[in-house]
Amino acid sequence: MKSASSAQTAIRAAYVRGGTSRAIVFRAGDLPAAHPPHDCAAWDRIFLAALGSPDPGGRQLDGLGGGISSLSKIAVVGPPSRADADVDYTFAQVAVTEPLVSYRGNCGNISSAIGPFAVEEGLVAASGDEAVVRVHNTNTGKIIEERFPLVDGRPVVRGEATIAGVAGTGAPIRLAFRDPGGAATGKLLPTGNARDVLTLADGTTLDVSLVDAANPVVFAAASDLGVTCTESADALASDGALLRRCEDVRVAAAAAMGLATEREARTTMKNMPLVALVAPPPDPAVADVAVRAISSGQPHKAVPLTAAMCLAIAAAIPGTIVAGMVARGAGTDSDVRVAHPSGVLPVAARVRRDGDAVIAEEGVVYRTARRLMQGEVLIP
Repeated sequence: MKSASSAQTAIRAAYVRGGTSRAIVFRAGDLPAAHPPHDCAAWDRIFLAALGSPDPGGRQLDGLGGGISSLSKIAVVGPPSRADADVDYTFAQVAVTEPLVSYRGNCGNISSAIGPFAVEEGLVAASGDEAVVRVHNTNTGKIIEERFPLVDGRPVVRGEATIAGVAGTGAPIRLAFRDPGGAATGKLLPTGNARDVLTLADGTTLDVSLVDAANPVVFAAASDLGVTCTESADALASDGALLRRCEDVRVAAAAAMGLATEREARTTMKNMPLVALVAPPPDPAVADVAVRAISSGQPHKAVPLTAAMCLAIAAAIPGTIVAGMVARGAGTDSDVRVAHPSGVLPVAARVRRDGDAVIAEEGVVYRTARRLMQGEVLIP
């Protein structure tokens, strides 16, 4: 860090798009000492100021955030702490209206920007036509193998790959999430059950599936909450009763999964688990299952990448709500085509069975990413 003036401090950073999200990316050496993901308090004030949180108006006007959860993210990249990784990557979800920074869980979309960032910054040496970067996500303790094309030792930006929800095309980035089960809880099925019944704050009950792969997700049948999974994100955002109900579901699921107490889930851990409402696809020729996801209390305009990966793995677990919704049936290793508000996302989930248990071996998706700006972020 260096002083820009008597009023503000300048910190080197890049502003990137990864998949359908955006984030400010810092190098770990440019930030105060921390031990992610459990001892990061020294970073909180910097991240809140950089993105413009808290903003009661929800716009993050005094920072680089975009007023929604997918545009209020931070990534920190540094030297690896594991022999099987090339870099460490810590993800931070910053609340928009409250002074909260969460280091629980990962963002799959932002993960796609980490490999190219590491090469561009000289943290990983790469040559030839393709780079392979092994990214250790400190939030989950998992390895993500990222493959992307190179020209003259630099990541290629232009290409023909498309992503639903992102205008234009870009170079494809292959993300292989290795051993994604138990990312936050240590278990693919935190309760040991393919289905559970949650008792909500008003005393009513709801059938759900609690699955932890890449990130913990609570899956519920959309019809049980009066949703068809054909609604736009804006339509869901205008339904206050639905959002309150989904928050009750998230809080009860957090306690059932052992992530937090209900009080902690309501006050300090507001981004986990993700809530995914699932339904059979409107057109089985185009997609296998439809989803509407709630992330940090807001309907996602596409689908969180980790939620889609968790959904694809859940589809291969007999008895889950997702397996019952997938049009072509569960239990295969082929792509699951996930319909979301912005289009369709194919996710390849590789699983194996060990007796009655299902082991998640890998989840693979393709994204595009681009560095949008670089320089210094000013912190008051």
